[in-house]
Amino acid sequence: MSKKLQSNQCLSSLIKPSFNKNSVKILVILFASSAFLVLALPTINLPSSKLLAQNAVSQDLDAAILYQLGVTRYNRRDLQSAECAFRQALQRDSNIGLARNYLGNILMEQNRLDLALQEYREAIRLIPNFGEAYYNLGLALQKQGQKEAAIAAYRQALAANPKMANAQYNLGLVLYEEERYQEAITAYQEAINLDGNNANAYFNLAIALQQEGQLEPAITAYRQTLKLNPENTVAYNNLGSLMVIQGQPSEAVAIYQKAIGQNPRNALAYYNLGITLYNEGNLKEANAALKRALEEYGEQGNTEKTTRIDEMIQKISEYLTPKKLQPTQTTTPTPNNSNVVLPTPEMQTPEMQTPEQQKPEKSTDVPKTKAREIY
Repeated sequence: MSKKLQSNQCLSSLIKPSFNKNSVKILVILFASSAFLVLALPTINLPSSKLLAQNAVSQDLDAAILYQLGVTRYNRRDLQSAECAFRQALQRDSNIGLARNYLGNILMEQNRLDLALQEYREAIRLIPNFGEAYYNLGLALQKQGQKEAAIAAYRQALAANPKMANAQYNLGLVLYEEERYQEAITAYQEAINLDGNNANAYFNLAIALQQEGQLEPAITAYRQTLKLNPENTVAYNNLGSLMVIQGQPSEAVAIYQKAIGQNPRNALAYYNLGITLYNEGNLKEANAALKRALEEYGEQGNTEKTTRIDEMIQKISEYLTPKKLQPTQTTTPTPNNSNVVLPTPEMQTPEMQTPEQQKPEKSTDVPKTKAREIY
């Protein structure tokens, strides 16, 4: 086994299960998975808020009142009115860096990324050690695909505020996208050290570890993911496939069954369960699981999967269907010891998911931040 599992690269080995007193060699192929790149949200919770609150936001009283009005409207999610109030405040006093950061967040939510970048940079110019503005700058740059610039911005945010867990998490995402897997692992681990309840950080850490061939730590990270988020069916599938590689098929079966318990429409879990049971020689149970997978993929309209599974079911049926005796035969013939080639359980990638499977991760990509009001 090679040390690293590159994306879409195969890893093969041979397993020899036994059934009906006959041994069948099965070619096992493992497909590596890819990470879910769920960005953490924009932030405006300032560790220096108390200090800023003690000092006037602006020497212009009207500008300060307009700024506070913008904060209140922003917290109520009235973004259009909030933007208007912040702009009015800046017309009276263009040096309110906090207002620039709020404006950047509003513009980023509207996907006006170029304008958001201008506001964040101006906020940093006005408040040079403004870690949250550096973080938001990195997020906007990452959304634009400027990955190296995003990495630099996240590192600046962490230099200003080393305890910013979201910056470590998003840094891990962009490093993974750049295939700098070991650096991504380090960033995810730091994010977890700062926020041990971040299930997405554990999940993406598991995938990065798996990508680097560090299977035991990956298994541990997947287990922690499921402890924090039992509804992550993708983690169940990937964990089960790693247990197969580690030579623990019975535990893999139990994991796939848990995945099905969480989501009875999980086609991939049925598929992986069927393949694992087949490899263990449990043909009847494998056949039942694959038929359920066939049904679920059929409802999804996935003709490629249904064709593939239908062929597997036909091969299994050849062993389950009793052979008819020829008139001249007095004993049951022994089945030929020919190779039956079936794939291994697969790792789940985003394109394999149904809309129901995507739902738990999907909602966090919409900014929903709340600000701490400054007095």
